[in-house]
Amino acid sequence: MKTLGIAFTCLAFFLSACAQVEKKKVDYADKKLNTKSMNTEKITLGSGCFWCTEAVYEQVKGVIKVTSGYCNGHVDNPTYEQVCDKTTGHTEACEIEFDPKQVTVDELLEIFWQVHDPTTLNRQGNDVGPQYRSAVFFHNEHQKERAEYYKKKLDESGAYPSPIVTVIEPIKKFYAAENYHQDYYKDNSNQPYCYFVIRPKLEKFEKVFKDKLKSK
Repeated sequence: MKTLGIAFTCLAFFLSACAQVEKKKVDYADKKLNTKSMNTEKITLGSGCFWCTEAVYEQVKGVIKVTSGYCNGHVDNPTYEQVCDKTTGHTEACEIEFDPKQVTVDELLEIFWQVHDPTTLNRQGNDVGPQYRSAVFFHNEHQKERAEYYKKKLDESGAYPSPIVTVIEPIKKFYAAENYHQDYYKDNSNQPYCYFVIRPKLEKFEKVFKDKLKSK
């Protein structure tokens, strides 16, 4: 993975510069912000357990809201239990609403490629199943082009020992997950999965991308 940082330095130049859990009730309405007056954009990303993805992107400067949910499957309004059965076609993903004046699609994708392993098919660590696939669900052609560009350049650079298996496809259906999944790490940071899986990933992210973090 040492070459990954080098690969992104090169790309920057070219670009110019879930485990079973105790259900805790959360008032999801409190998380919603009034963004009608803001020129925001959305991109939806799957990088394994959505708790991890959410915890990372909620720290990024320019990100307005992160919603954990289920994406592009064939079952309407799926439950977490249904998705865990691996028969819905849904991916655990996060819908990320952001201000493009503060953070670009390229920056969000740079984070995406570095905070998970995009070479393992339907798996991230001990989380195994099609719902954990690596995926970029684009909302417009610009996002599609940038995702495909990054994937191609990273493969060509040899940044990873194996080919990238990340799927890049248009967003079709996204369903917000149950309330207790939203802000999961914030509300359950001492839960074993959060402590042993999410926290180390988040600490590494904060060191690598400290210039992209929101002010505390």
